Amino acid sequence: MILVTGGAGYIGSHTLLSVVDAGHEPVTVDNLFYGHRQAVLEGHFVHADLGDKEALSRLFETFLIDAVIHFAAFCYVGESVESPEKYFSNNLVNGLNLLDAMLEAGVDKIIFSSSCAVYGEPEVIPIPEIHPKNPINPYGMTKLFFEEILSTYNAAHGLKYVSLRYFNAAGADPKARIGESHDPETHLIPLVLQTALGNRDEVKIFGTTYPTPDGTCIRDYVHVCDLAEAHVLALSYLLSDGESVCLNLGTGKGHSVREVVEHCQKICERPIPHRDVEPRVGDPPELVSSGDLARQVLNWTPQYSLDEIISTAWNWHQNPRF
Repeated sequence: MILVTGGAGYIGSHTLLSVVDAGHEPVTVDNLFYGHRQAVLEGHFVHADLGDKEALSRLFETFLIDAVIHFAAFCYVGESVESPEKYFSNNLVNGLNLLDAMLEAGVDKIIFSSSCAVYGEPEVIPIPEIHPKNPINPYGMTKLFFEEILSTYNAAHGLKYVSLRYFNAAGADPKARIGESHDPETHLIPLVLQTALGNRDEVKIFGTTYPTPDGTCIRDYVHVCDLAEAHVLALSYLLSDGESVCLNLGTGKGHSVREVVEHCQKICERPIPHRDVEPRVGDPPELVSSGDLARQVLNWTPQYSLDEIISTAWNWHQNPRF
């Protein structure tokens, strides 16, 4: 069985579907602080917090776990700056509780949901895994610190891991069973689509004088189902005795904010009000992944184009189920 922490969240719930498609039986543990119980469409569900050591012990006693996919974390950059203690407690202390429960139960394989935030301001584009790690906010710090914890546990206890550093997750299940639903919502594509539906007055474009072709920020958008597939491939890799590794997950191709808005207008077939505003502090002009290592190690190649990402998200947002 595969334990999925945070499986009621956006990427976790999509990964659950891929885990089942690959022939595994999942167990989700989630405190439902940000996740949605309705998003867990497969497997067993345990409502618990990783801060509850007794609940974790019971979980590992109840289910025979072969490996863990660890999504459970807080992930709002701005909030992490305002309340770093909240992020260090949840993302690090509770993560340590999980690792200790794994060791106690004899579980020695984990896939970690990391982030390109570990790199901070990019020095080269596309960003390779060997790029210096200089996170510029507490959220990114927690992802880097936990990667270092995993490396230490690997050396001390033989705990094997694959750390997957996401770029910009986007899109939804092609069958529109689940999709992206955050509160508050901070991601560009759902904000644009919610504006297209009339749920927001306008889209704010933060900064128009960056050193990019149209002056707006460029990001690497990767479909959530491609991310889910990468987790299944990483699971297979670890179950086949693969060595611990950190991998970027991105398409290697960037799209600007203005380009995303234009593509959304084309797919939604309606104008989407947008307004140029001052840039946000700490937004790098460009974040694009080098995906060479993930291709080599996992044989992972993202399948979805930007238009397909937006189309699946649009299908979901027109009739969201939670």
